[in-house]
Amino acid sequence: MTKSESKQTNLSSSEDFKMRGTQITRLETFMDAAFAFAMTMLVISVGTIPKNYPELIISLKEIPAFVCSFFIIMTFWLSHRTWSRRYGLEDKNTIFLSISLIFILLIYMYPLRLIFSNLFAWLSNGWFPSTFEVKSKSELIGLFVIYGIGLFAMAGIISLLYLRAYSKRIFLKLNKFEVHKTKNKITLLAAVSFTGLVATFLALILSENLALWSVLTYLTIPITVTFINRFYKKNK
Repeated sequence: MTKSESKQTNLSSSEDFKMRGTQITRLETFMDAAFAFAMTMLVISVGTIPKNYPELIISLKEIPAFVCSFFIIMTFWLSHRTWSRRYGLEDKNTIFLSISLIFILLIYMYPLRLIFSNLFAWLSNGWFPSTFEVKSKSELIGLFVIYGIGLFAMAGIISLLYLRAYSKRIFLKLNKFEVHKTKNKITLLAAVSFTGLVATFLALILSENLALWSVLTYLTIPITVTFINRFYKKNK
């Protein structure tokens, strides 16, 4: 074995996450089906098939709102899938948290696209269309509050799932690297959840003109994520 091969072998044994959830369970099947249903409803909510060229252009202008909604839902699905593969837990606590995640998703999926649709319509001064009529700034702020609450709840639940896995680290026989990555995930998701809470709080307490800009709070997420990842990378 060459020196480089030996190094790769050592890296694989100490810095690779052991996949403990290799068997697809009924819970995971249910979760996948629920996320697939959410995506189907998201597509259906786009509207009818365009009947002429102007309607096609209007439909194409709805793509940014759809893409943002699609990305968020798929991010949460991937986060839960990664957690399930890494830990393979299916006790009463993780089942409750997983079902709670689906419950919130099924409530959250419909207003999600409406929120982005109205956000893009507002930012573009109507160039991007919105099928959902918002008659005042307070109603738009209300949509931002709904989004913030949804993000806070969903990111918070996945953070709790990782926290549950951390609490079972001895039972799962997590090595030092796996414990470190688990703590990293807990902090990351908690920070995202907290950002949703802060954005919601700002939207509720600020004046209407300032509350509209509470959405800029979400721009801090990439900065926060980068900082947390660098912190955990530095303190391995």
